[in-house]
Amino acid sequence: MIPIERPIFIVGAGRSGSTVFHNMLCGHPGVAWLPGTLLNRFPERIDLARTVMRALGYPVVGDALGRRIRPGECYPFWERLSRGFSAPCRDLTAEDVTEGARRRIRSAASRLLTRRRDRFLAKITGWPRIGFLSEIFEDALFIHVVRDGRAVVNSLLEVDFWRGWGGPENWMWGELSPDRREEWERSGRSFVVLAAIQWKILMDAMEKASATLGEERFMEIRYEDLCADTLGTMKRVVGFCGLPWESSFERAISAYELKDNNGKYRENLTSRQRADLEAALGGYLERYGYTLDESVGARL
Repeated sequence: MIPIERPIFIVGAGRSGSTVFHNMLCGHPGVAWLPGTLLNRFPERIDLARTVMRALGYPVVGDALGRRIRPGECYPFWERLSRGFSAPCRDLTAEDVTEGARRRIRSAASRLLTRRRDRFLAKITGWPRIGFLSEIFEDALFIHVVRDGRAVVNSLLEVDFWRGWGGPENWMWGELSPDRREEWERSGRSFVVLAAIQWKILMDAMEKASATLGEERFMEIRYEDLCADTLGTMKRVVGFCGLPWESSFERAISAYELKDNNGKYRENLTSRQRADLEAALGGYLERYGYTLDESVGARL
C-alpha cells in the first residue's frame, strides 16, 4: 500500500456549499476521493474504488467514469470502519478513537491511493470530527467551508431531511444548553430560530475543534468568495494543500459557473422570520464577515 501523508478533509455545516467545492477539488488529478455512487451501496469495496481512481486517468474511459461516478460523503463507508461516526450526538474527539478504528481507517484510506492520486480527500459535514481524525492522521489538513448563516438556515428549511421539525430531542446535535433552550422558547419555538441555533452549535464546535490547529493545517474559505473569485480561491486552496497547479485542473475549474444565491432567504421568509433570524445570528454573522440587514428589526 502507498503510505498516506497529509490527507485532506473538507468540513463544515451542511448546506454551506461544500458539495460543489468538494466536486471541484476532486477534479485535481493528484487526489483520491470516495466515489459516492459506489461506496454508498458497497461500502466494503475500497478495492473497486481504487480501480475507479486509476481509471480516471485513462483517455475516454476516464471522462465517461467522471460523468457517471460522483464524489460523496459515503457515511456507510465510514460507519463500517468506525461505528457511530456518521451520526453522533456530539462532536467526535481524540478520546473516541479506538485502536481498531485507527487501523481500519488508515488502511482503507491508504488502499484508495494510486501512484498518481496519492493524496486522500474526503468531505464530512455536520460535526467537525477534527479531533477524531487528527488522532488518526496527525498531519491531516482541514478546509472549513463557511456560508452566510441566513442562507444556510433558509436551505435547511427547504430540504426534506432536516430533523429539526421533530424538535431538538429528535435531532443529532445533542440537548440544547439552558441558554439555547431559553432562546428557542422565547421565540415561540420558531423553527427558523431552531435552524439558526443548529448553525451556531456547529460553528461553535468548529471553533473549538480547530483551536489547536495552526494555519498550516486549517484553512477557512467562504462560499461567497468561491463564487466571486473561483479561480483565485481554488489557487489558494491548492497551495494550502501542497498540490501542484495543473492546466487540466484549471480547465475543469473554469467550466464551473457558480452563482451566489444567498439572497433567497429574503424572498422565502416573512419579515418577522427574517427579524428573528437576524437577531439569532447577529454576532455570529459579524464574526465571519457578513453584513447585518438593518432593514429588519430584531424581535428576540
